Amino acid sequence: MEISGSLCAIATPFDAAGALDLPAFGRLIDHQLDGGTQGIVVAGSTGEAHMLDEHEYERLLAFAVERINGRVPVIAGTGEAATSKTITLTRRAEALGANAALVVTPYYVRPTQDGVRRHFGEVAAHGGLPVVMYNVPSRTGCDMQPGTVAALRDTAGIVGVKEAVGTPERIAAIAQLQRPGFVYLSGDDGSAADAMLAGAGGVVSVVNNLVPKAFRALCDAARSGDRASAMQHAGRLAALLKALDCAPNPIPVKAGLAELGLCRAALRLPLLELPPGPERTCLRETLLPLAGVTTP
Repeated sequence: MEISGSLCAIATPFDAAGALDLPAFGRLIDHQLDGGTQGIVVAGSTGEAHMLDEHEYERLLAFAVERINGRVPVIAGTGEAATSKTITLTRRAEALGANAALVVTPYYVRPTQDGVRRHFGEVAAHGGLPVVMYNVPSRTGCDMQPGTVAALRDTAGIVGVKEAVGTPERIAAIAQLQRPGFVYLSGDDGSAADAMLAGAGGVVSVVNNLVPKAFRALCDAARSGDRASAMQHAGRLAALLKALDCAPNPIPVKAGLAELGLCRAALRLPLLELPPGPERTCLRETLLPLAGVTTP
């Protein structure tokens, strides 16, 4: 299945007791599909993957595969710090029906660029799923350089890269690597329009959790090369993106989903809910009009 366009790094909802809330997860999936989202990443950073135990991960992914039922690609987050663990989890995701794996660079251990190259090569060779590499140095402490991406681009089993560094220099360097069979996906909502106008094939988005229709419109405009329309759509989203910067992801996203009545704002420690106050008020006031929700 083609991985491109407006993709959502979907949140993982929890109930009042802190357990997986699969009925709410179903609502989140339906919200995305109804909004035109073209692919869903399950158990990524926004999905609090590292807060899930093995059985929860399997239940979540199996539920998503069944609910989506082939309508859009299901991309499983399978990245671990160790290559062997990443391969094991990727094989499990394949068995559960995922279409591809989103594999983050090894976090915390700070490998060399050659170590990163060998890591992705091993996962692609032995994991059993098409691999989308994921570079997000603000979270991992490991920045996969464009030269490393270029060295991996033609590796069998590697089908793309999600790049969360949104500087003009990085966008230009990664955009020139895209080719048939290797997609460049932006991983930074704030620079996503610029990335797609430069040639990126899509974006794995956080804000898409809240306003999938608006984000799909942005992606369609930018991917078609309509700069004026893309910038107009980006301008409409700017205040919401700024509001989401008030706390680490996915804290504000969960608060926004709660405002929309889609799930609770509950997270797992050490993450804490966004408390009542100016930041939550700002989030509510920027989100609800974009989501088409009228307030008294």
